[in-house]
Amino acid sequence: MENKNNFLLLPSFQNRTVKGDIRKKISIIALMTTVIWGGLVSGCSFAPDYHKPTAKDIKDMPVAYKEGGAWTSAQPADEAPRGAWWKIFDDTHLNDLEDRIEKNSPQLAEALARYQRSQAYVKEVRSGLFPSISVNSSISRQRVFRNPGSTYSPYIYSPSIAGGGISYEADIWGRIRNMVKAGKAMAEASAADMGSIRLSLQAELADNYMQLRGLDAQAALYRETVAAYMRALQLTVARHDGGAVSGVDVERARMQLSATRSELSQVMAHRALLEHAIAVLIGEQPSNFSIEPVDMINTPPVIPVSAPSQLLERRPDIASAERQMAAANAAIGSAIAAFFPTISLSANGGSDSAASSLLSAPSGFWALGPAMGVLPLFQGGRRRARVKEARADFDATAASYRDTVLKAFQEVEDQMALANWLANAHADQEFAVTAAKRANNLATIRYKEGAANYLEVVIAQTAELQNRRQALIIQTQRLQAGVGLIRAFGGGWKAS
Repeated sequence: MENKNNFLLLPSFQNRTVKGDIRKKISIIALMTTVIWGGLVSGCSFAPDYHKPTAKDIKDMPVAYKEGGAWTSAQPADEAPRGAWWKIFDDTHLNDLEDRIEKNSPQLAEALARYQRSQAYVKEVRSGLFPSISVNSSISRQRVFRNPGSTYSPYIYSPSIAGGGISYEADIWGRIRNMVKAGKAMAEASAADMGSIRLSLQAELADNYMQLRGLDAQAALYRETVAAYMRALQLTVARHDGGAVSGVDVERARMQLSATRSELSQVMAHRALLEHAIAVLIGEQPSNFSIEPVDMINTPPVIPVSAPSQLLERRPDIASAERQMAAANAAIGSAIAAFFPTISLSANGGSDSAASSLLSAPSGFWALGPAMGVLPLFQGGRRRARVKEARADFDATAASYRDTVLKAFQEVEDQMALANWLANAHADQEFAVTAAKRANNLATIRYKEGAANYLEVVIAQTAELQNRRQALIIQTQRLQAGVGLIRAFGGGWKAS
């Protein structure tokens, strides 16, 4: 028969009194038979077989990185830090800032909240694997006329109901279990996303810090240059007052000094922006945060890297992409399970009394039996379309996984190329700095001796400043490339 909830009831048993031992036994046997049968077939699942991709599954997996060199070791250093990867740069200020990200970063707190939500969703979905127990009660006062229009007084009574029930959906087709699998995979993907955000924040902080220290070194260079240009201006003014040079040399010296001061101000403006960015990354108010300048810039360390296959094991974005693929695979099973009816087991009981005692035997009632959900015969292809959607989602996540892996290897190769070629560029730039210093000294001596005009000095001074500044820029870029390589490799490394 059909009930109000549009369910088809399988053989069930109801009783409004305590009598009927035979019906009780039959109903219990029917319930146990359904439970045992449901348990035997509950291992059914329509999700396709899934195995976690490994390096062997990646097409054209490289044996070694192409852009290796002197500044990227092929084997990891066992003594190098792995979790706190930034310690390889040996900077106490950077270490302190990185430690504060974990405690104060609002972006990391947001990622943690998303992860906790995904965990709660898994628990919510898993609850469908267990019976649901409920209790209910009601007391009311009702007035009913026995015969409308008669002179008899109305009948007044107080019905009261107290009872409870238990229901359980047998997950025969694996719908709920596949939802749980998908939920677990998405929770693990959320955890990997949180790892990606943590690594991204750490790397962004380190990158900003390296740029800031590079600007500190440039500011120190400009201050040193301003002092030298002021001495040169004083010399030129003295020679002009003595009639040895014209006013043109004096104006060239003033121009050189003012232009250098302007470049110093531009460097300090850029430094202020980086300082503010670092404050936000660690959850501090920019107005209350400052970093003391340091004149020296760090020497880039040798970055150890491991075999290409290990990249798949430690990149959190690759782990997230793989978990999303696993979740999409489980969702296919849930979509296919919608083609089959749901079977649930339920039991209800309690007392219903209008006049007699609520706890007396005649007031008791109970109902016991399995139920099968109505199976729609025609829905215009809705369920078949949902299965196609689920399969398309899996194909999309599989393509996204491959794209993530390819980009990961590209990032590693990019940063290794930068680390090694910039090292060569810095070596050549140091030779250029040495030559520019010698040229500037010679031009100054020639000017003092009257063998050259001040234009020659200006050209030599500008060349020295530009080459020294370029050397600092390349050194900063090398430090940034080191940070980028560690980030591309997933943050740190493992023992060989």
